[in-house]
Amino acid sequence: MAERPARVERPLSPHLQIYRLTFTFLMSGFHRVTGIVLYLGFLLVAWWLLSAASGPNAYAWVQWFMSTWIGRLVLLGFSWGLIHHSLGGVRHLIWDTGRGFAPNEREWLARMTLIGSISLTLLAWIIGGFVMGGLR
Repeated sequence: MAERPARVERPLSPHLQIYRLTFTFLMSGFHRVTGIVLYLGFLLVAWWLLSAASGPNAYAWVQWFMSTWIGRLVLLGFSWGLIHHSLGGVRHLIWDTGRGFAPNEREWLARMTLIGSISLTLLAWIIGGFVMGGLR
């Protein structure tokens, strides 16, 4: 009977116990999560459009739901996800040009993605809500 070769000890991939969580890694995760959230959010857009095509009663019901606090929270989350995912795409576009790969540049881009998405979402809601009279 032939002898089995000795088992070769292979290096383990980085494990969560030794891997340092970085901000860029966290923003990469947010980019993926917001991409999934956008799928669900566009179901809301389709619901709104279908209700508008179905008649005034269906449209009034959707408008009522969207004006409740939970509806507004969902819309706020959807708008933040859309803006955050878009800015994450801009960050990846910058990387596609071969720029922004130095450690300090990666951190700066990740922080600006988060700061920019929060700022632009608040700005959009302020303009839409108070200036244009959307929040009644």
